[in-house]
Amino acid sequence: MNILEIKDLVKDFGGLRAVDSLSLSIEEGEILGLIGPNGAGKSTAFNCIAGVYPPTGGEIYFAGEKINRSKPWNLCKKGLARTFQIVKPFSSKSVLYNVMVGSFATTDKTSVAEEKALKVLKLLQFEDKKDERAGNLTIAERKRLEIARALATEPKLLLFDEVMAGLRPAEVDEMVQIIQNLRHQGITIFVIEHIMRAIMALSDRIVVIHFGSKIAEGSPQEVASDENVIKAYLGDEYVVS
Repeated sequence: MNILEIKDLVKDFGGLRAVDSLSLSIEEGEILGLIGPNGAGKSTAFNCIAGVYPPTGGEIYFAGEKINRSKPWNLCKKGLARTFQIVKPFSSKSVLYNVMVGSFATTDKTSVAEEKALKVLKLLQFEDKKDERAGNLTIAERKRLEIARALATEPKLLLFDEVMAGLRPAEVDEMVQIIQNLRHQGITIFVIEHIMRAIMALSDRIVVIHFGSKIAEGSPQEVASDENVIKAYLGDEYVVS
């Protein structure tokens, strides 16, 4: 069953078309990658799915329900969560407090929110930082906190927007393992990422967009050998023989 379906999605900003007739679907339990050059429309598409921007045209369905005009907080309660490229935690508050904010999407009881937050921190092997001020965390730790906050909302579908940007190679490998483990927890993953070795290792399928339009879709191997993708984005070093 498809948990997300996008049909001919269009998003215009004045005279600029950022997303142009984009169609794709994600099956439950799948990891779908979305790649393309800077300015290709990837984050704009995410923002339309997550309710930040209303689409100019087309249709978006989550778990069979049309969500074109849904607000982000309502989508969150339905099980659609996302992370952001620029991580902005409540810097003066503890890690636990930050994750509890996410927990309140599904409960209004502080004790329950704390219990949920602690479970998430344990899942991410981050419970030792629960009393640390978020402002004192490293970039890698802030990225993990961003994931924890999203996980605390109990998502069915999780959108990752460049969650590995700025990480060192060893930290990228660790993040790949975290995301793979989330899939094993029954969460469907839709991920934007520029680190090719990570997106290729993670994804069951990859969609490539350029100037807002889809130019390729397939397995990582198929995408890496697609001539249009190589010319538009990957470069000759990703040619698959």
